[in-house]
Amino acid sequence: MKKFELTPEMSTLGGTFYPKGYAFIMFPTEAQAQSAAVEIGKIAALSNSLVFLDSAAVLRDIGKIDGDTEIDLPSVGTEGATVSKYVELARQGQCAVMVKVHSDDEAEQVMQAARKANFSYGQRYHLLAMEDLE
Repeated sequence: MKKFELTPEMSTLGGTFYPKGYAFIMFPTEAQAQSAAVEIGKIAALSNSLVFLDSAAVLRDIGKIDGDTEIDLPSVGTEGATVSKYVELARQGQCAVMVKVHSDDEAEQVMQAARKANFSYGQRYHLLAMEDLE
């Protein structure tokens, strides 16, 4: 599993988190996220892009929160609301798994693992649209 590193390709021009081609899935506990990551890692095509984010990383890197200080994010609609949801969940101690998916079949394989681990919230980022993962 790779360490998360926010790259410019994972953000909109306005700086809001939008990792095109990835699924980003939140879990109530670190154990649940790690369990899902192990299962997702067994899918050979996905194992090289698998990333785990603890709640601190979600707050710092995705939510752009430094300690108790929030950096004002532009209100950009759906992607801004989604980041706010990630921040809300991370403040509860929730963790995330992020993985590059290339097809609907891969996305479904990821979600089978996520469902087994009782995920709380997930999004798949397409080029121009986000998809709620269920």
